[in-house]
Amino acid sequence: MEETYLLNVEGVKKKILHGGRGELPKLQDGSKITFHFQTLKDDFERTVIDDSRDAGIPMEIIVGKMFKLEIWEMLLSSMRIGEVAEFWCDTIHTGMYALVSRGMRRIAEGRDPLEGQKHRCGMGNMFDYHSTGYDDLDELQRTPQPLIFIMELFRVDEPSAYKRDTWAMSKEEKLAAVPVLHSEGNRLVLRKEFAQAAAKYQEAVICLRNLQAKEKPWEDGWLKLESLVTPLVLNYCQCQLELGEYYEVLEHTTELLQKHNDNAKAYFKRAKAHAAVWNEREAREDFLRVAHLDPSMAAAVKKELKQLGERMRKKHVEDRKRYQGLFQSPQG
Repeated sequence: MEETYLLNVEGVKKKILHGGRGELPKLQDGSKITFHFQTLKDDFERTVIDDSRDAGIPMEIIVGKMFKLEIWEMLLSSMRIGEVAEFWCDTIHTGMYALVSRGMRRIAEGRDPLEGQKHRCGMGNMFDYHSTGYDDLDELQRTPQPLIFIMELFRVDEPSAYKRDTWAMSKEEKLAAVPVLHSEGNRLVLRKEFAQAAAKYQEAVICLRNLQAKEKPWEDGWLKLESLVTPLVLNYCQCQLELGEYYEVLEHTTELLQKHNDNAKAYFKRAKAHAAVWNEREAREDFLRVAHLDPSMAAAVKKELKQLGERMRKKHVEDRKRYQGLFQSPQG
């Protein structure tokens, strides 16, 4: 079809390239829209800026979750499932595209889309960036212009029909998800599925950290959330110990102890990680600190120190034999 439609939105024209099926989907807050898109310049060559098919993964957005390019929700709401449509959008709707594209490209490259971004509104962030890191997007920022979006709508899922990604959850949903994830992690630990359990604990921590970012550090709201974070981080570290990821444990326990320097369990797990990577002095210091902070753990500390001493003696004997072998003269 070549007929052009006006969507009752200033600065937008729509052309249906392939008709869809059924009725227009009913979008509501939390609905997930899955689609492919292509972005082109409105020039003679119709220069392609982005194409989601290049990444091989369709785009997904959640309705009502402050997606930076708000016009896309409006465009997609005019489409039926299976429809392919071309939209011409004037500059008033495309000013944020460079930032949106930057984030999508970074995700496709396996990088953090928010790296270096300040917690400010979209336009504020735009002025913070001297460069997006992509020449064509820098040009769009310098010279805002109309753009053409070609979209193919695949699917619309209602909020109850899919597992919500952490970032798409409301505050209440995140708080409700945490105990469920904690319980699932514990259940997986009992089955010795440590990698899967660690993923559950980590997801719960992310929910809480997202909520903490909106609180003032060390005030009541922040502290309540921190009290939920700490046991989850310790459980995560225990899984990493079981998996042999000792440097991961060192990183997370050290970060935890920077905030809570009286947490005996964190010192205990860090001591075990130090011992595993042959950091004898650091392991002994942490074990002794555990016994000082929590006398009820003294027996466990004594056992760990004995094992550490035996392992280190055995290592010294093996090292000495190896070095002697290096300097022995070959037998004639």
